[in-house]
Amino acid sequence: MPAFQENMVEKILGRKIAGLTSVAFCLEDAIQDEALEDAEKNLGSILEEMRSAYEERREQLPLLFVRVRTPEHMRHISVFLGEAENVLTGYILPKFDISNGEAYREVLREINRGRQEPLYVMPVLESGMIADNETRVPVLHGIKEILDSMKEFVLNVRVGGNDFSNLYGLRRPVDTPIYSVGVIRDILVDILNVFVRDYVVSGPVWEYFDDKKGFDWLEGLLQELKLDRINGFIGKTAIHPSQLPHIYDSLKVSHTDYEDARQVLLWDVEKLGVVKSADGSRMNEVKTHRRWAERTKILGDIYGIRDEARLRDSYRATSRLHG
Repeated sequence: MPAFQENMVEKILGRKIAGLTSVAFCLEDAIQDEALEDAEKNLGSILEEMRSAYEERREQLPLLFVRVRTPEHMRHISVFLGEAENVLTGYILPKFDISNGEAYREVLREINRGRQEPLYVMPVLESGMIADNETRVPVLHGIKEILDSMKEFVLNVRVGGNDFSNLYGLRRPVDTPIYSVGVIRDILVDILNVFVRDYVVSGPVWEYFDDKKGFDWLEGLLQELKLDRINGFIGKTAIHPSQLPHIYDSLKVSHTDYEDARQVLLWDVEKLGVVKSADGSRMNEVKTHRRWAERTKILGDIYGIRDEARLRDSYRATSRLHG
């Protein structure tokens, strides 16, 4: 959300937005250049107002991040916020690539020097040198080298679907997942190929939300969340509270997947490496499904088990209303 957002202190401290687990205060694209100074002052006031609450019950409140503009801006904001910076979990680093990654790393080290509780970062991959298919693969591996050198501070890797689309003058319609935009799909797949084995990679923003005009936005979001999950993304940037319950639900795992994951991880058969799934509908093979099982078990332990019956009822209700 823009750092100008009103009533956020009350909403955050009062836990008035269901499913809100983290908040990003944007000082980058969501703020015009001439309004940046005012946005910074407003952000400082917001964080200062929340300091005492976060000192008392931080574990019960959403994680807070600031999306800065450049490494130099990150250093400036750290100094500008002073003690109020302690409210933050970390910073979001836009347009992170090999042109600025090392500078971001140095600022991060400066900020964390002497701190008892570290500040973390979430780099966003969204620049032109990543989009360009001639430079993409070496650039992605160069970015990974930089991130590997500060891995203990990297919470996840994010992707900028709208920024990539803008490079080509494209914008997906409300009923079309990003994977239908071929040139953007290829970029996302290459990013996953390089990073998903070692980092949590979160899905691109879905720019549509509940406008009281229908359910196209929700059908499109549900399609994209399903494809995010299949391709290996975990989590998704949200820009409206109406998106949050659906994104959170998408992180849950099915009962069948969870039981199969447990079966694979607790394997005690000496000779056989393959067996039927818990519900008898598919094959589980310990050598080829173990990493999937580890990932699925972790997600299930954190987010819970998806209520498949309720989900089917929700789909049917949405379809009837939309029809």
